Amino acid sequence: MAKHHFRPARYFNAIGTAEPCLRIADGDTVVTDTIDASGLDAREVAVASRPNPMTGPFFIEGAEPGDTLAVRIDRLTPSRGTGWTYSPLALTVLDPAAIIDRPPSQRVVWDIDQAAGTVRLQEPVRGLEHFAPAIQPMIGCFGVAPAGGQAISTATSGPNGGNMDYRLFAPGTTAWFPVSVPGALFYLGDGHASQGDGEITGTGIETSFEMEVTFRVLKRSIAWPRGETAEDIFTIGNARPLDQALQHATTEMSRWLGEDYGLDARAASHLMGQVVRYDVGNVFNPAYTVACRIAKRWLTKR
Repeated sequence: MAKHHFRPARYFNAIGTAEPCLRIADGDTVVTDTIDASGLDAREVAVASRPNPMTGPFFIEGAEPGDTLAVRIDRLTPSRGTGWTYSPLALTVLDPAAIIDRPPSQRVVWDIDQAAGTVRLQEPVRGLEHFAPAIQPMIGCFGVAPAGGQAISTATSGPNGGNMDYRLFAPGTTAWFPVSVPGALFYLGDGHASQGDGEITGTGIETSFEMEVTFRVLKRSIAWPRGETAEDIFTIGNARPLDQALQHATTEMSRWLGEDYGLDARAASHLMGQVVRYDVGNVFNPAYTVACRIAKRWLTKR
């Protein structure tokens, strides 16, 4: 098991089957840089214009179609002291009648104070002079190459992952992705220093990051992304409308409870009906994200 330090020279705004930037072994760790759109210079824009420039793809030896790629998020460190967001609230989260009163779009800059562990508006608006939420780093967009030789925009998401903007994709979480091509071809980027549920203004606090992740190849099949923290397991559905995303996530959780915890469909329904929690990921971009989450204290592995 090796640790690789990779400094990208180019970025991608689609997740697909580009030539691998690095080949690594099962069990290896990669430390690499990701960049937000404001950090791109004129030479890079042709291959990495908005949305969400991605670092990668990484080829993981031994990963074959039908396998699962487990990606442990070891560390997410902002690499500069500022980030940016937009306001106001997105059209997708407002009542139609409220849209007429929506103010014009505005981009603002936030200071990222790693010593204090907080973020602050550089120019606070009235009422937010003392607003300083905690830095809570997360990965907004990551995943593996989709099936069928496709290249999917990093503005959206699907069974392969992508732009999910789910807050639990944070340090300490292991994310699982279904492998569809040899080597998996894994991409990551879109680091947020902080973000509320849903990415309801169209951005988190976007900034550049140094990210450290560790890869494992699992000889098992899944249909949708899954994740595990110290306290919970969760499954991800990506689709539009929102109820379809919820259906994908719920079905994947029922499968998982059968595969690893020995619960048949009836037992899984009793458990899920009482203790499941649903979290909202991205509700701004073309596909919405729903996470179906269960606390590990309710589960016993068989």
